[in-house]
Amino acid sequence: MTLAKQIMGSSLIDKSSFVSVPSKLLFNHSFHQKNHFLVKPVLVPFQYRKVYAKRAVRGPVAAISEDLIKANSSSSTTTTVPEKAAKFKVRAVVTVRNKHKEDLKETIAKHWDAFADKVGRNVVLELISTEVDPETKAPKRSKEAVLKDWSKKTNVKADRVHYTAEFLVDSNFGVPGAITVSNKHQKEFFLEMVTLEGFACGPVHFPCNSWVQSKKDHPAKRIFFSNKPYLPSETPAGLKALREKELKDIRGDGKGERKLSDRIYDFDVYNDLGNPDRGVEFTRPKLGGKDIPYPRRCRTGRRPTNTDKNAESRVEKPLPMYVPRDEQFEESKQKTFSAGRLKAVLHTLIPSLKATISSENKDFNMFSDIDILYKEGLLLKVGLQDEIWRSLPLPKVVTKIQESSEGLLRYDTPKIISKDKFAWLRDDEFARQAISGVNPVSIERLKVFPPKSNLDPDIYGPQESALQEKHIIGHLNGMSVQEALEENKLFVLDYHDAYLPFLDRINALDGRKSYATRTIFFLTPLGTLKPIAIELSLPPVEQSFRSKRVVTPPVDATTNWIWQLAKAHVCSNDAGVHQLVNHWLRTHAAMEPFILAAHRQMSAMHPIYKLLDPHMRYTLEINALARQSLISADGVIESCFTPGRYCMEISAAAYKNWRFDMEGLPADLIRRGVAVPDPTQPHGLKLIIEDYPYAQDGLLIWSAIENWVRSYVNRYYPNSSLICNDKELQAWYAESVNVGHADLKHAEWWPTLNNVDTLVSILTTIIWLASAQHAALNFGQYPYGGYVPNRPPLVRRLIPEENDTEYASFVADPQKYFLSAMPSLLQATKFMAVIDTLSTHSPDEEYLGERQQPSIWSGDAEIVESFYGFSAEMRQIEKEIDRRNKDPSLRNRCGAGVLPYELLAPSSEPGVTCRGVPNSVSI
Repeated sequence: MTLAKQIMGSSLIDKSSFVSVPSKLLFNHSFHQKNHFLVKPVLVPFQYRKVYAKRAVRGPVAAISEDLIKANSSSSTTTTVPEKAAKFKVRAVVTVRNKHKEDLKETIAKHWDAFADKVGRNVVLELISTEVDPETKAPKRSKEAVLKDWSKKTNVKADRVHYTAEFLVDSNFGVPGAITVSNKHQKEFFLEMVTLEGFACGPVHFPCNSWVQSKKDHPAKRIFFSNKPYLPSETPAGLKALREKELKDIRGDGKGERKLSDRIYDFDVYNDLGNPDRGVEFTRPKLGGKDIPYPRRCRTGRRPTNTDKNAESRVEKPLPMYVPRDEQFEESKQKTFSAGRLKAVLHTLIPSLKATISSENKDFNMFSDIDILYKEGLLLKVGLQDEIWRSLPLPKVVTKIQESSEGLLRYDTPKIISKDKFAWLRDDEFARQAISGVNPVSIERLKVFPPKSNLDPDIYGPQESALQEKHIIGHLNGMSVQEALEENKLFVLDYHDAYLPFLDRINALDGRKSYATRTIFFLTPLGTLKPIAIELSLPPVEQSFRSKRVVTPPVDATTNWIWQLAKAHVCSNDAGVHQLVNHWLRTHAAMEPFILAAHRQMSAMHPIYKLLDPHMRYTLEINALARQSLISADGVIESCFTPGRYCMEISAAAYKNWRFDMEGLPADLIRRGVAVPDPTQPHGLKLIIEDYPYAQDGLLIWSAIENWVRSYVNRYYPNSSLICNDKELQAWYAESVNVGHADLKHAEWWPTLNNVDTLVSILTTIIWLASAQHAALNFGQYPYGGYVPNRPPLVRRLIPEENDTEYASFVADPQKYFLSAMPSLLQATKFMAVIDTLSTHSPDEEYLGERQQPSIWSGDAEIVESFYGFSAEMRQIEKEIDRRNKDPSLRNRCGAGVLPYELLAPSSEPGVTCRGVPNSVSI
């Protein structure tokens, strides 16, 4: 200890927060004050390190080895400061994640790298101190160290391989704050973690989780920082320049086409959804800009198309789309997604063959035809004999799969018909799904009757609805309409304004027919909803009596089938708004700007970046895959949903009314009128529909996220001035708004980031959208939509009236007419295959309350401890959700044939489970 005091100065030993002390003592000082310890490293006596080992702050401590301490502990108390700094060894343990499967090219490269490693083309590491050398004014650096045993461990089959390296470090080196890695091999490798051993503080951790490219492709050294979080103003002198350089490199220069190995994050508009070079029918308008406002997406820099210089050329599957290298799916995730895509190819292939061989059977003729998809599989439905199958020019791999595993050609039974095959036909189930199905975020309290449109009456006709009191008065349990409104008993699914501007164009498409619908629900004394009227609107035509039509609950066989067709059109409207607006726009597209800006403006050392990191995982990759295959011209969404080529224009029209400040759960519930502010309630609001499963469970998760975020923010920002003066934080938010959401940047509703409460609100909203909101809207797609009549994404016929030529065929065989209005066999099976993939959890999924390296993702022990508290709260919420699902008084989630509401239950097994809340928008 005497030696340490002479080298370091006794006052610093007494004051430094590097000394491992109990966490309760740490909180006697403000966190802002504590972060000023980053000046000199301090020696920690062994007896104290042992006592407080478990509670110690896991930040890096002194660059003095135990050998040096022991060697000097027995020396004279009059030891003087040595003229030359002593040197000691530090050991690095480097964890590299292996690939499970390699192609021939990768295997050859791996073995070549093993050979090259022996002759000096190694992986080279270098430590960088938090301190600056007083003579050179540059950060202190260790001598370079080479990763050992790379060639010997080439054939190790484990998921993770551990390598070592040894550094020789001066005793006055200080605290290691960064490490550089230079890969002189041919092949990239995935660096998961570096841990330094030999410092008196104990291990120093560098969570990397990144691909390190070959020096021949990317000459610059990779920089990784320790797990110790630093606000920009508190960055140690030795790390300031590195912090700025790393951010500059990640931003790029906005020029050129991106390579798949790049780590460049930049913005662009959606100008790559169409492919005008294929023909005029594949042109699509640019989304983003004053003409059609939209959020920005990740820039790829591809060349323009030949026929339209404003459209970016496309990369068609199976070629990969660019996203920054670390955003690409990891192997297990890619395997899951690829398996789903394979099933989609097979499911699309078989109906295509059927349509070719037996053209008269393009439609489902009976409901039993749909059942066969689950019971017997498509091959039996298609009726192909073995010899016909074998004679078809199919890839060998497809033939092999068909022979060995017909399961790939058979659909799992969707949950909606697993407990009650006819549940989808019932009105109570139709209504229940509005609050506990896959799209529980559209229903609103009806405040005025009849409802009115906000569209321009000069273009779209009278704003008044065709609904009248006579349509609903008999379904209000004895109330007048005014009484029902005043007592908050009337609710509406209103898709009138979303669809009407597009109906002329949609209905002109081949095999597409749609209305703009409004559905009125009554809240019964049992707490369930009952549909009592459906309004079907078409664009106004002079002297036409068909522009608006009201359908009410049936009184006979004919009106029963008309009512079923009307509900199918409502479900089709609902499916479109769910997919294009609530799911894609509000969770996928609207999140991307915040993610791009976070990487560009906040260092990996920034505590807010560390908080958001797990909630940004895979989102850029899944959004790029969507642009390639799902939302593109003639993609799955256009093929399978009623609006066809106008799908993304409907999404963009909704963006004009999108408001970030209304995306948090409490604000959204109040905006829709399904809750009112009430400070006496646990979450500060009262639900109008008390048994509203999505809202009930969602509020538990929202509150847990908010509490976790608040404790985190308070730890680093004890006062609001620190938020205002945090240049990286302010740059992130400003770029998210002004560049990422540039078309709405002048909106007055954007929160001003100038205090703790606003920062907590912004971060809670982002984490909510990425995790629970996305889960509620995504993982029920196959369980509810896999039985197409329950939620037809596409409808092909309008409802006939008595003077229509189709009316006679409708009356003669209403079941056949109903099925002919549903998607065809080809459309249905293609849609089912895709939503099956989208509803699937991969084996490497991280759920809310989990994260990679949970004990060392942050070097702040208090924050790690707080995170474990958040994890425990997630487990308690799951138990409460399980309890609610068994409560017979909650009729919207419990009862005969009623599905439990598990979409917000935090954990899940891999596969299609209809539950589980991943951290991020990852599928």
